[in-house]
Amino acid sequence: MAEVTKLIHNYLRHDKKFPHVWCPGCGIGIMLGALIRAIDHTGYDKDEIVLVSGIGCTGRLPVYVDFNTLHTTHGRALTFATGVKLAKPGLKVIVVMGDGDAVAIGGNHFIHAARRNIDLTAIIVNNSVYGMTGGQYSPTTPYGMRSTTTVYSNVEHSFNISELAVTAGAVFVGRGTVYHAKLLEGLMEKAFHKVGFSVVEIISHCHTQFGRLNRMGSAVEMMQWQRDHAVTVEKAAQMKEAQLKDKFKIGILVDRELPAYQDEYEKVRSWSKGVEKK
Repeated sequence: MAEVTKLIHNYLRHDKKFPHVWCPGCGIGIMLGALIRAIDHTGYDKDEIVLVSGIGCTGRLPVYVDFNTLHTTHGRALTFATGVKLAKPGLKVIVVMGDGDAVAIGGNHFIHAARRNIDLTAIIVNNSVYGMTGGQYSPTTPYGMRSTTTVYSNVEHSFNISELAVTAGAVFVGRGTVYHAKLLEGLMEKAFHKVGFSVVEIISHCHTQFGRLNRMGSAVEMMQWQRDHAVTVEKAAQMKEAQLKDKFKIGILVDRELPAYQDEYEKVRSWSKGVEKK
């Protein structure tokens, strides 16, 4: 209890903005707890952290934390974060986004931030819809599911955010759920230590919009669905393809070493200065 109290007073703006805006049962609260515990474990000072967000339910998170924060425009969180990192490379820059924010209007920024391998950590809460603005379908709404703008059925196939990040070049990609809170905390901690573009995708269905319209039950029942359909990467390696039908992998999907953009950019700046002196 003393540890929890310490985290609350160290990292939350508890005297300003609570109670929070999220629906009762929303997984973003679990994600926030995992986030501040992971940051606490890394040993970063609060003044060394910059937390950047766009617009949406997840985008409201910087309001509640006592770091350097930026609440930016929809889909542009990674562009603001890139500017911060290049201007102040000593800061640890973390970007929190929803699925619509990250891979719809922000999709082009996402794949190119991964390609460039900019030293940022992108935390993407995948709740399968645009939760804050009315439950419209998003790039991660599963095929055949309903939303307020696909009232009969979604006829489009969804993005796999983590696989997209791996293919685009991210050096660390992990996927967790809000049911597996301890695993989620560990994935974030590893991502924060990684130099380069790291991604943590968090499965956290919006029970208010997505779950209700698709008759998936309460917030608790939707978390139980996550428990029953998630398979660790290690376990999945021992399973046959047929056994993995309707399942999704959680854990570390990729962990590799590539030159970070800001380090390579500094080399170019040094060469340029050398040329000027000659």
